[in-house]
Amino acid sequence: MTTNLTRIVLITGLSGAGKSTTLKQFEDLGWEVADNIPISLLAPMVREIAREGGRSIAVGVDTRTRGFTSEKVLSLIGELKDDPTNDVRLLFLDCDAAKLQQRFTETRRRHPMAADRPVMDGIMQEKKLLRPIAEEADDLIDSTLLALPELRQQLISRYSLDDRPALSITVTSFSFKKGLPREADLVFDMRFLRNPYYDPDLREKTGEQKEVADYIAQDPAFAPFVTQLKAMMDLLLPRYLEEGKSYLTIAIGCTGGRHRSVCVAEIINDHIERNGYLTHLVHRDRP
Repeated sequence: MTTNLTRIVLITGLSGAGKSTTLKQFEDLGWEVADNIPISLLAPMVREIAREGGRSIAVGVDTRTRGFTSEKVLSLIGELKDDPTNDVRLLFLDCDAAKLQQRFTETRRRHPMAADRPVMDGIMQEKKLLRPIAEEADDLIDSTLLALPELRQQLISRYSLDDRPALSITVTSFSFKKGLPREADLVFDMRFLRNPYYDPDLREKTGEQKEVADYIAQDPAFAPFVTQLKAMMDLLLPRYLEEGKSYLTIAIGCTGGRHRSVCVAEIINDHIERNGYLTHLVHRDRP
């Protein structure tokens, strides 16, 4: 990316999915942040900031923003992208409806689209309203299963203003029962390996523990698979870096997200880190 480009990230998504936390993280990263500016004023505001030397601008919009419609937001994105001096990305924060309902119930906040109706009605109406924007997003982060530190880490890895050329990589283990990580770029299924769950002495342990890792390693398919997976990383990661990709999420799953996926994620993360890449290890569903 040319250094004199103005970096612009338009941040939107479902109410309760983490927009406030996201904007605060952008501010901490050194971006100039604006929130809930009327849609009609956003393009002129961004141009003015750019003229004054602003080179990294994060703008928050949501259904409470004056003049908000999906069509107007997408038109704004198109207008900003038409300017060749801008590097524009649309970040959409998503979340499962049941999780959003839980968050609104726990905090006793009103949903902005359900002032006099059940919270779930507002959530579903907002999901329908924002679907066209979500489909056009350059980056989508699903906060359903993300703790705040994990959300912040994803934002740091994707939007840091550091000049380091390193590819930032997140390696995450997960349970297929709880769904694929929506942010995953590469997904690997470990359910072909022998399962420590069926050993009573190992069931309550995790793949981080030596006795579990040793048990999994006894599977005849384990060593050749790990060798080939490491070789694949050695092949792919330099190519992603050459392409200019700044972040990558590698998801490694098993049935419960406790044993096999955790064990392999630990091994692959260590291998990638030893090769000099910036890595972040997450065990999404490990108890």
